[in-house]
Amino acid sequence: ETCTGAQRKIYTGGVQFEIDLPSKKVFIKSEHSVDTLLETLRKIGKTVTYLGLR
Repeated sequence: ETCTGAQRKIYTGGVQFEIDLPSKKVFIKSEHSVDTLLETLRKIGKTVTYLGLR
């Protein structure tokens, strides 16, 4: 997968991330619950908000 501008896709451990740096958004496709994903992401010390389904 190639990077276009500041967007990139990452596939790891059965979880798909799409990172959009200009808009400061991360799209996640995972079998894990929203609560589990939010809890994990909050460990980085940044504000994390669930925006809903894409």
